[in-house]
Amino acid sequence: MEGLEVTVLIGLTILVGTLIAPRVRLALPLVLVIFGLLLGFVPQLREIQLPPETVLLLFLPVMLFWESLTTSLRSIRRDFRYILPMSTVLVVASAFAVAGVGLVFGMPWETALILGAAVAPPDATAVAALGRLLPRRMFMKLKAESLTNDGTALVLYAIAVSLALGGNITPLSVTMSVLTSYIGGIAAGVVVAALGYLLLRRTSSTIVINVTLLLIPFSAFLLAEIVHASGVLAVVVAGLIVAYVSPRVTTASSRRQADAAWPFGVFLLNGALFVLIGLEVQFVAHEISAAAIGRLVLITLGVWVTLLVVRYLFQVMNMPFQRRTGARPSPGARARSMAVSTVAGMRGAVSLAIALSVPAASATEGEIAGRDEIVFVTAGVIMLSLLVQGPLLPAIVRWARFPVDHVEDEEYELAERTISGAALAALDDLAAEHGVGQEIRDKVRAEGYQMLEFSNARALAREQAIVDAEAQALDVLLDEPDPLGSGQQVIGGESEDGGSDAAQTMLRLPDATRIGADGEGADGEVRTLQMLATSADVDVMQRSPLLRHEEHTRLKLALIDRKREVLLGLRREGTVDDLVVRRISARLDLEQVRLQGIEDYD
Repeated sequence: MEGLEVTVLIGLTILVGTLIAPRVRLALPLVLVIFGLLLGFVPQLREIQLPPETVLLLFLPVMLFWESLTTSLRSIRRDFRYILPMSTVLVVASAFAVAGVGLVFGMPWETALILGAAVAPPDATAVAALGRLLPRRMFMKLKAESLTNDGTALVLYAIAVSLALGGNITPLSVTMSVLTSYIGGIAAGVVVAALGYLLLRRTSSTIVINVTLLLIPFSAFLLAEIVHASGVLAVVVAGLIVAYVSPRVTTASSRRQADAAWPFGVFLLNGALFVLIGLEVQFVAHEISAAAIGRLVLITLGVWVTLLVVRYLFQVMNMPFQRRTGARPSPGARARSMAVSTVAGMRGAVSLAIALSVPAASATEGEIAGRDEIVFVTAGVIMLSLLVQGPLLPAIVRWARFPVDHVEDEEYELAERTISGAALAALDDLAAEHGVGQEIRDKVRAEGYQMLEFSNARALAREQAIVDAEAQALDVLLDEPDPLGSGQQVIGGESEDGGSDAAQTMLRLPDATRIGADGEGADGEVRTLQMLATSADVDVMQRSPLLRHEEHTRLKLALIDRKREVLLGLRREGTVDDLVVRRISARLDLEQVRLQGIEDYD
């Protein structure tokens, strides 16, 4: 099929899958893989082949860079003692365990080791697509592990291919290969990120900033490939550095454009990959003889089960070396947590790319025996990961009975109140610095207090919702309704008929507004605006509305800068998480864009 036809077909498949997935209550990746399998029954569509270099050099840098930008650095530092062995030692152990399974079923040792290197690493994109149901900390640990384990797998793959081609492998050469891959990959990522930083700090053009950000992952991957290092690790390191320095070297307009474009592009690439995985399974299944299918299905099942068992056992052995924070969990809670982490370790794009790379890697020196077997088993393991572990994960999470984690909400509320208070404290100094009159100063101060009150009310409402939920759960347990539970909390007086306090204030859900007992709220404000608009008593000799608007804009922008400065200070001190900072920064960016207007890109 022609390239344009394939593009339209894959796009339509992603569109239909996006529409159907919510209706059938399945994760979108699972639906797209099933669609890919169904499309593979059409002979012409089965011939659609994805070149391995497309995944490694086009898809992977973009997806890994975006996942790095949305990863918490604080979580990586806090759980580094978990992430490091899981992304290195576990990958090696999984690869050799899979190679052992291949040997049992009659695979050559070198071919079995290539297979092990292909299926050993859990995939960051699969984890990101299907792991949102996990507790925040576990999700971040899995995501960080998946971002860094690809480098280990690719080093193992290179060693296995060299063995298959008759190369001379010694302990010294393996050590040098590992050191070059990791140290070179980290260095390449740091160099490219530093060059990007120097360029970004010298421009304020939205287009220039976002083109630079787009080039960073590809440049990091290219530089790492030139020095024979890990391109995956280079992209991840560059992404983590850019995520940290981005608020200081990019503009609000460029960040809003990037936050809209990158998720959409990654969504399309992910969707295309899942569809192509289904097509690849059909293609390989039709290329292999019917007699060999049964044996390969058994190998696939054996490899899949082995990966799950090795991951669980490795976590058990690694547990004594983990840093403990907070109360010591019970043995049952630890076992359930490890079971969830085991099921959440799914395979995806990197495994498929490694399997498809086998002929390309050996084209100049002879073909490796068993290439079709490697691709079939790898694709089968990916399918089992997505079609079995994916639907099973929500049930496993419910079974684990993780406690509700409110840390992110608490940090968000703390950060909002802190930056609002700091902005109000600096308001007079900023107004004097920017030559803002008293009228505008008082107006902005009132807006600031209103925002602070809203943040406080939202925090109180969330805490009350937690108390109400616990009370409701207790009522269900006792099978008795709470006669005092009204679903609302009334502050400042009685809530019975004919209550004595005329200034009652009601806390509703977090998105509700605060309305006084006199009934004036949004409608009252509209009536006031209408009166001002039609009143004949307006003083037309007062200061120009344009001048007041300009002063108001200057002061608001200065306050946003102050809030952003305090917010980054909270991140630097480790008080709030990087993802919380990202959420609040997005809101500040929207407010700044609203004040400054949309940049003209022509």
